[in-house]
Amino acid sequence: MIDPRLRDRVAVITGANSPLGIGAGIARALARQGAKVVLASLPDKPPTSAARGADRSYGAAKATDTDHVRDALRADGVEAESLAVDLADPAAAPAIFDHAEARLGPVEILVNNAARCVPDTFRPEPTRGLTTVDAASLDAHHAVNTRAPALLMAEFHRRHLRRKATCGRIINISTDAAPGAADQISYWATKNALESLSRSAAIELGPAGITVNVIAPGPVQTGWISDAMNARFAELSPLGRVGRPDDIADLAVFLASHQARWVTGQTIYAGGGKRMI
Repeated sequence: MIDPRLRDRVAVITGANSPLGIGAGIARALARQGAKVVLASLPDKPPTSAARGADRSYGAAKATDTDHVRDALRADGVEAESLAVDLADPAAAPAIFDHAEARLGPVEILVNNAARCVPDTFRPEPTRGLTTVDAASLDAHHAVNTRAPALLMAEFHRRHLRRKATCGRIINISTDAAPGAADQISYWATKNALESLSRSAAIELGPAGITVNVIAPGPVQTGWISDAMNARFAELSPLGRVGRPDDIADLAVFLASHQARWVTGQTIYAGGGKRMI
């Protein structure tokens, strides 16, 4: 059996408030390897009465706060902490690390998973319920999807140097559509920027022994994919299904492990081969 050497290492995972989500899946996967986890996120608002079907179920799951995920981990014997924090606030980065260090110890693994994703478009389409791209939308997405991970990576590096650590792992979660697609303009653009930041960070943080990599998932069933969408997405993959949180979580465990020590600056597409079709 391969030992990833994660026992007792402290990992911060942002955006881990939904039990069905990728963040919670990564937290569980790291915990199974003996890691201690800190969950940092701000719960979404409960779904509106207008939301229906899969949209309402997805909204209800995301409205769960991190304490629920934390308590489930603790019930399995995991050392887990949680923190409600607004990642759009620049003060969030030091607050997260202060909380983690006070409760569990120095952070050696950072997973930037949290994201803002509100559909918008360059083309006004009121019948589809999409808003037109504007400054507020771009700024709000940038604050969470790009600026927050950058500040967290910088804080991770500062504290890493302060304690003279020699090994660190940063894993940023993007999307396979980051190069550009329709209907979620601000989301795609800020995720593409995150990938660029990650490559720059890999260059600058490498001398300190920190690897920085990106996972770019395809469609993953976290509660938002209806049966009709599931069938359509499954046709886009040679493997004939949509992704599951564990598919992404297992890859995150590898990138956090000792075995990934020679992998940095990479964007790994995890979509069941969707990009090949």
